[in-house]
Amino acid sequence: MTGAARSARLLAFAKINLDLRVLYRRPDGYHELRTVFQTISLADRIQVAFTPARNTAVAVHANVDIPDNLITRAAEAALDTMRLTGRLEFALDKRIPMGAGLGGGSSDAAAVLLALPVLAGKPLHWPALLKLAAELGSDVPFFLLGGTAVAIGRGTELYPLPDQKPRRGLVVAPGIHVSTADAYRRLSAELTMESQQNKMVSFQSAAWCASVPPSAEAQASYGQNDFETVVFSRHPELKSIKRRLLKLGARPALMSGSGSAVFGLFSERDKLHRALQSLREERVFPITLVSRRQYYAEWWRRLGAHTKENLWPPQSRYAR
Repeated sequence: MTGAARSARLLAFAKINLDLRVLYRRPDGYHELRTVFQTISLADRIQVAFTPARNTAVAVHANVDIPDNLITRAAEAALDTMRLTGRLEFALDKRIPMGAGLGGGSSDAAAVLLALPVLAGKPLHWPALLKLAAELGSDVPFFLLGGTAVAIGRGTELYPLPDQKPRRGLVVAPGIHVSTADAYRRLSAELTMESQQNKMVSFQSAAWCASVPPSAEAQASYGQNDFETVVFSRHPELKSIKRRLLKLGARPALMSGSGSAVFGLFSERDKLHRALQSLREERVFPITLVSRRQYYAEWWRRLGAHTKENLWPPQSRYAR
């Protein structure tokens, strides 16, 4: 027996790392991290339709080939947790470059976890959502929150920071494949107890800078990414892109995640425009920072036909 389909058009926003420190390799095989996540306006488009049915079937139609698509895994995991069956159809317009350190796949998975309970009319509360997200990937829990947040542990323990002011910037994604496993392996060889202590102190400074309106001097100086040393040594063209962004007035300019995308934020529109013109031979995406308030508002708007009020996570009006 089947019911009527319920559908929605979603935006799955990308992220950048305003700061990223790697401390040590943990006994569970992951690395202990300290990072500041920030959602940005670059986003995948996802159309989803859910139809109640006796058996579960998940179909994903995408404009690019995506091995091991997290959308499918997230949908199946969410249905299993809710003890529901049904037909799910996804149409994915992939706009976030893959393998660039921008969290596109993780954001797509989080979008499924937020939207599917609303369309299915079966709530998934925070503990269950966070557990599912962490099982799908280290970046996925952040996209249940959005805005600016500190992440520690392997990246799944999150603490919200006040929203950043609405700054504009550029993401340069040159299409270079960086192996995350190789980057971690090479970085692990350089980690010491002394470096851990230094990183903890400097990361605290960066987090405080991200939590209050920084002075121009502080804004220019905070923000580091430990992966840059090992990734830039293998891909000097990425280091060159960062240097160009800094020379063009970006503050900060950093690689995101383990690469290969490099971003720069600008406080002046004319500098941003000149940088866009100067880098036109590259694959460049103009961006704005997306605050948590904007993130929530976009989700409420996208799911508004199926929700009963503006609560977070979004709550279904079909739930009984």
